[in-house]
Amino acid sequence: MQIFKTPAALRAGISALRQSGKTIGFVPTMGALHQGHVELGLAAQKSCDVVVYSIFVNPLQFAPHEDFGRYPRTIEADTAKLEAAGMSAVYLPGVEDMYPSDFLTKVHVDGVSAPLEGEFRPQFFDGVATVVTKLLLQVLPDKAFFGEKDYQQLQVVARLSKDLNLPLEIIGVPTVRDEYGLALSSRNAYLSHEQLGIARQFNVILRNLAEAARKGGDLAALEADASKRLVAAGFDRVDYCTVRDAATLQAPQDEAARRVLAAAWLGQTRLIDNMAA
Repeated sequence: MQIFKTPAALRAGISALRQSGKTIGFVPTMGALHQGHVELGLAAQKSCDVVVYSIFVNPLQFAPHEDFGRYPRTIEADTAKLEAAGMSAVYLPGVEDMYPSDFLTKVHVDGVSAPLEGEFRPQFFDGVATVVTKLLLQVLPDKAFFGEKDYQQLQVVARLSKDLNLPLEIIGVPTVRDEYGLALSSRNAYLSHEQLGIARQFNVILRNLAEAARKGGDLAALEADASKRLVAAGFDRVDYCTVRDAATLQAPQDEAARRVLAAAWLGQTRLIDNMAA
């Protein structure tokens, strides 16, 4: 497995791959890799000749009070995991490579970034959009793979790729869950044994909300009941638990596909999840 640490080295490596006729799949990550991250690469291997990962903890998407400093960084374990899975290359840029001291540009995606995460983490999607745009332009893959666990992020990335006419395909990969249905996340490592037991109720309550929404009824009442159930299960607070239009993330329209999305806290750890409704 090749390891690239600078944009120049990455471009040279990608150029050589392209000249040999290889198609390139790309998986951007922030590291602390789990099986969900590996599944993205396995999906990419099905339709691409080579799979390139990036590992970069992006400071632009963290607010000052958030967990940038303590976000898990496990580069050696991550690269070993990717090599064992047969991935082709990993890109490990430094902060100075992505954001030199004179960096002034920001990428903002309107509309789909505004509700939900956009309300509770207003800096988040500008940081995501900026780093993803830079990474896509550096790698220039044929296809880029993103997990559906970060569903709103996937919609933001798909929109920026479309609006900027980036010459690649954005592909969403279904959420990977543990045996209890908990969505795999790097932040699950923060949870105590007791908190982990509570967290495994998250998907159950959301699934019940999705089933109730499909049967009809007052959505506001169903959403409020699901939020109460999360608190009763042991979550400290709920940022949102809602049914939205799957494409716009606004209030659902008649006959349009819908998505249940939620964010809730266990101590200092914020978990998100979503599923079709």
